[in-house]
Amino acid sequence: MTDTLTHFDQNGQAHMVNVGCKSETLRIAKASGSIRMNAGTLAMIVSGTAKKGDVLGVARIAAIQASKRTAELIPLCHPLYLTRVAVEFQTDQANSAVACTVTTETFGRTGVEMEALTAVSAALLTIYDMCKAVDRGMEISGIRLLEKQGGKSGRWQAA
Repeated sequence: MTDTLTHFDQNGQAHMVNVGCKSETLRIAKASGSIRMNAGTLAMIVSGTAKKGDVLGVARIAAIQASKRTAELIPLCHPLYLTRVAVEFQTDQANSAVACTVTTETFGRTGVEMEALTAVSAALLTIYDMCKAVDRGMEISGIRLLEKQGGKSGRWQAA
């Protein structure tokens, strides 16, 4: 881990980090987040009776699509060739919530953390969008990186 911000040059100007001299390695990132909602909204998602269709199925596709388009959304991200994007949902009846975990992988010169975080965000926003007609008070929270592997810095895992 470095204590300097890599997206700024010596003059304090934003720039895209040069990854040309970095080694190509397998890079993996895992991120998660959740969305809380009314119990009835969660029941609708689980039963598959939402008017807009399969909420979690659509959210899964949104996550995958967002991961592939991260460089278009985050200005200084490098476009990456993703070799794997896995999206998992877990429903939590006790807290009326859906948790989303995304694992992204590539073999390249830069990490895939932003792709995993973007995918989680898009999945949760899609759930909100598909269910907002019945529950505008849903709350998205806890989006964070869980772990990353690969590159010079090796493995990092959230506490």
